[in-house]
Amino acid sequence: MNEPRVGLYLLIIAGSLAATAPLGILAFFSIAQPWLALVPGGLLAALYWSSRKKLFLAAAGSWFCYLPYEWGMKLRILCSGECNIRVDLLLIYPFLLLA
Repeated sequence: MNEPRVGLYLLIIAGSLAATAPLGILAFFSIAQPWLALVPGGLLAALYWSSRKKLFLAAAGSWFCYLPYEWGMKLRILCSGECNIRVDLLLIYPFLLLA
Protein backbone atom coordinates (compact mmCIF):
# COMPACT_ATOMS: atom_id res chain seq x y z
CA MET A 1 0.00 0.00 0.00
CA ASN A 2 2.91 2.40 0.57
CA GLU A 3 4.56 1.69 -2.78
CA PRO A 4 2.53 4.20 -4.80
CA ARG A 5 3.37 6.91 -2.27
CA VAL A 6 7.10 6.21 -2.60
CA GLY A 7 6.82 6.61 -6.35
CA LEU A 8 4.87 9.81 -5.91
CA TYR A 9 7.48 11.22 -3.52
CA LEU A 10 10.27 10.38 -5.95
CA LEU A 11 8.33 12.04 -8.74
CA ILE A 12 7.82 15.17 -6.64
CA ILE A 13 11.54 15.32 -5.75
CA ALA A 14 12.60 14.80 -9.36
CA GLY A 15 10.15 17.47 -10.54
CA SER A 16 11.32 20.00 -7.98
CA LEU A 17 14.96 19.38 -8.88
CA ALA A 18 14.20 19.81 -12.57
CA ALA A 19 12.26 23.00 -11.87
CA THR A 20 15.00 24.59 -9.75
CA ALA A 21 18.00 23.47 -11.82
CA PRO A 22 17.86 26.48 -14.16
CA LEU A 23 17.92 28.81 -11.15
CA GLY A 24 20.99 27.09 -9.76
CA ILE A 25 22.81 27.21 -13.06
CA LEU A 26 21.89 30.86 -13.57
CA ALA A 27 22.95 31.74 -10.03
CA PHE A 28 26.30 29.98 -10.32
CA PHE A 29 27.35 31.59 -13.57
CA SER A 30 25.92 35.07 -13.10
CA ILE A 31 27.36 35.56 -9.63
CA ALA A 32 30.80 34.26 -10.60
CA GLN A 33 30.94 36.03 -13.98
CA PRO A 34 28.41 38.88 -14.22
CA TRP A 35 29.41 39.72 -17.79
CA LEU A 36 27.72 36.47 -18.89
CA ALA A 37 24.42 38.34 -18.61
CA LEU A 38 25.38 39.82 -21.97
CA VAL A 39 24.79 36.44 -23.63
CA PRO A 40 21.02 36.11 -23.05
CA GLY A 41 20.67 39.89 -23.35
CA GLY A 42 22.39 39.88 -26.72
CA LEU A 43 20.40 36.91 -27.98
CA LEU A 44 17.14 38.55 -26.95
CA ALA A 45 18.22 41.83 -28.53
CA ALA A 46 18.97 39.98 -31.77
CA LEU A 47 15.52 38.39 -31.63
CA TYR A 48 14.01 41.83 -31.17
CA TRP A 49 16.04 43.17 -34.08
CA SER A 50 14.73 40.45 -36.37
CA SER A 51 11.11 40.32 -35.19
CA ARG A 52 10.46 43.82 -33.75
CA LYS A 53 8.40 42.29 -30.93
CA LYS A 54 8.46 44.44 -27.83
CA LEU A 55 8.48 41.39 -25.57
CA PHE A 56 12.01 40.57 -26.73
CA LEU A 57 13.05 44.17 -26.18
CA ALA A 58 11.72 44.12 -22.61
CA ALA A 59 13.44 40.81 -21.89
CA ALA A 60 16.75 42.03 -23.32
CA GLY A 61 16.44 45.24 -21.33
CA SER A 62 15.93 43.33 -18.11
CA TRP A 63 19.10 41.31 -18.71
CA PHE A 64 21.05 44.46 -19.57
CA CYS A 65 19.77 46.15 -16.40
CA TYR A 66 20.75 43.11 -14.36
CA LEU A 67 24.37 43.29 -15.54
CA PRO A 68 25.47 46.49 -13.72
CA TYR A 69 23.52 45.42 -10.64
CA GLU A 70 25.30 42.08 -10.39
CA TRP A 71 28.64 43.68 -11.24
CA GLY A 72 28.13 46.17 -8.40
CA MET A 73 27.37 43.30 -6.05
CA LYS A 74 30.49 41.46 -7.11
CA LEU A 75 32.67 44.53 -6.59
CA ARG A 76 30.90 45.09 -3.21
CA ILE A 77 29.73 48.54 -4.23
CA LEU A 78 26.04 47.78 -3.67
CA CYS A 79 26.45 45.71 -0.52
CA SER A 80 28.13 46.23 2.81
CA GLY A 81 30.18 43.04 2.79
CA GLU A 82 27.37 40.58 3.44
CA CYS A 83 26.98 39.73 -0.21
CA ASN A 84 27.06 35.97 0.38
CA ILE A 85 23.41 35.78 1.43
CA ARG A 86 21.51 36.99 -1.61
CA VAL A 87 17.82 37.02 -0.80
CA ASP A 88 17.32 39.57 -3.56
CA LEU A 89 18.01 36.87 -6.13
CA LEU A 90 14.87 35.00 -5.08
CA LEU A 91 12.96 37.82 -6.76
CA ILE A 92 15.32 38.63 -9.60
CA TYR A 93 16.11 35.16 -11.01
CA PRO A 94 12.54 33.98 -11.59
CA PHE A 95 11.83 37.25 -13.40
CA LEU A 96 14.91 36.82 -15.60
CA LEU A 97 14.02 33.22 -16.37
CA LEU A 98 10.53 34.24 -17.39
CA ALA A 99 11.92 37.05 -19.49
